[in-house]
Amino acid sequence: MSNAPEKLAIHGGEKLRKTPMPPRLAFGPAERQALMEAAEYYAGRDEDPPYQGRYEEEFCRRFAAYQGGGHADAVSSGTASVFVALAALDLPKGSEVVISPVTDSGPLNCIIMLGLTPVVADSAPDDYNMGLEQLASRFTPRTSGVLAVHSAGQPLAIDAMVEAAHARGIKVLEDCSQAPGADWNGRKVGSWGDIAAFSTMYRKTLTAGASGGLVYSPTEELYRTALAHADRGKPAWRKDLDLRDPGHALFPALNFNTDELSCAIGIASLARLDESVAARRAFLARLCEELPKASRVCRPSHLDPGCSPFYFPVMVDVDAISCTKTEFARAVAAEGIGLGEHYGCLVSSWSFAKGHLSDGFDTPNALSMRDRSFNLYVNERYGEQEVRDVVAAIAKVEAWYRR
Repeated sequence: MSNAPEKLAIHGGEKLRKTPMPPRLAFGPAERQALMEAAEYYAGRDEDPPYQGRYEEEFCRRFAAYQGGGHADAVSSGTASVFVALAALDLPKGSEVVISPVTDSGPLNCIIMLGLTPVVADSAPDDYNMGLEQLASRFTPRTSGVLAVHSAGQPLAIDAMVEAAHARGIKVLEDCSQAPGADWNGRKVGSWGDIAAFSTMYRKTLTAGASGGLVYSPTEELYRTALAHADRGKPAWRKDLDLRDPGHALFPALNFNTDELSCAIGIASLARLDESVAARRAFLARLCEELPKASRVCRPSHLDPGCSPFYFPVMVDVDAISCTKTEFARAVAAEGIGLGEHYGCLVSSWSFAKGHLSDGFDTPNALSMRDRSFNLYVNERYGEQEVRDVVAAIAKVEAWYRR
């Protein structure tokens, strides 16, 4: 009997998982019903669905309550939510905003386009999230804000970060785009800083159509400022004005409004957010139990109990394999496992950003994390079979490439 490892699918062997990983299907029965109900509501009133109507008001009210109180405004995208929230902080032009090392390009571009200077902080070791020590080391007398990203749905140690920033008079914007529904020390992310931005695009745990976002603040004053920045500077809370007249604007601003139909979808998605998050956590908890039993090369990254998983990094011991990390990840993917082999959302690696950053700091911890991990895709329909298949695929590839 041969002890040779099984031929990998990437080399022409039989694929381990024969059927695709379960699609998320965020636009499910409840979301479809909510969309139709909203359409019928306006048809029954002989009206076209507007913006800033009944469904947006309800979506924002329910989301603010979910966050533990405060105020929310729905906008057209996650990037729009960051832009509006950052604009509402009214930071001095040219001042510095410290940003997490791992994020979409949208938040970085918001800093630049608002006339501020981005300063990239590093992540904590073996993490995509910014560390407190790494954040504090980037403060200067010119720092006016922090854009703290809860990467991958794993919550930052945000209480300590807010305390450190506020002690220096620095404002904090929590970017919760990848973390709707996450909590830190029993309190929802987004409720710790001065203001928060959320994405509700179709791949996020909270979904309001193809693209969308929410701006949230615990305080009414900051909420109102954000509300005006989201709709051409209009004081939307004023009921004694004809807001169709642009002359009532408080300041120059753009239009980031969303629509009623998207908000109806968001209401339905919000109703099952906790269930969606719990299912993702359960899948990853089982994976974290089983993977170390089967692998000497791969290990799960840290899983915070308050996470709202968006993707999940798996660490690879690159010295223990005879191929590159990327080749290893591609081989696992070829076995039928959905994953991202090489994460591109590292600010310091973007050539277009170089001329806009405060300096040439290259975030070594974040780069090391990228080069020693691949990211499993995650959704709430993954279950025990997916745990077994992910572990088996990694073990199969490891048997081929392990030194």
